[in-house]
Amino acid sequence: MRYRLTFMSGVAVGYVLGARAGRERYEQLRKAARQFAQNPAVQDAAKNAKDTGRTVASKAAGTVAGKVGDKLPDSVTDRVRYLRERGSEDDWGTSNT
Repeated sequence: MRYRLTFMSGVAVGYVLGARAGRERYEQLRKAARQFAQNPAVQDAAKNAKDTGRTVASKAAGTVAGKVGDKLPDSVTDRVRYLRERGSEDDWGTSNT
C-alpha cells in the first residue's frame, strides 16, 4: 500500500509539473488534493501515523540512550529532554498547515 501511494503521489506531481494542461486542470487537481487532505479518514490515518512514529521514535531514543549512556553530547540529551517536556507539540514539520 505504501508503495502504491508513493507511486500515485509521484505520478500526480509529475503530471502537474510536466503536463501542458493549463491552469484550469492544475486548479482541478489542487482542489481534489485539498478535498482528499481534508477527509476525516485521511486526517485520522495521518494522526495515527504521527502517533505511531512518535512512539517508535521514543522507544528508539530510550534504547539508544540505554546503550550509549553518557557518550551522547549534552546538546542532544538536552534537546530530547526539552522535547519530552513539551509533549505533543513540535516543530519537526508535522503541522497540518
